[in-house]
Amino acid sequence: MATAAVATPTTRVHVPVWAWALLALAVFTLYLVTQENGALLSTPAAQALHELTHDARHALGVPCH
Repeated sequence: MATAAVATPTTRVHVPVWAWALLALAVFTLYLVTQENGALLSTPAAQALHELTHDARHALGVPCH
């Protein structure tokens, strides 16, 4: 007589919508701090953003020159 495997119930975690929105904002902010060199914003805006985040880029180890 063979014994049947007992299925264990899976636990689902409910993540609220605001948490997903916050994650998206954090990823977009990280992009702006590390990679933005004019691909997303116009030239004057990109230059201002670059100057505002210059020290943060170097602190994170991202080259920007």
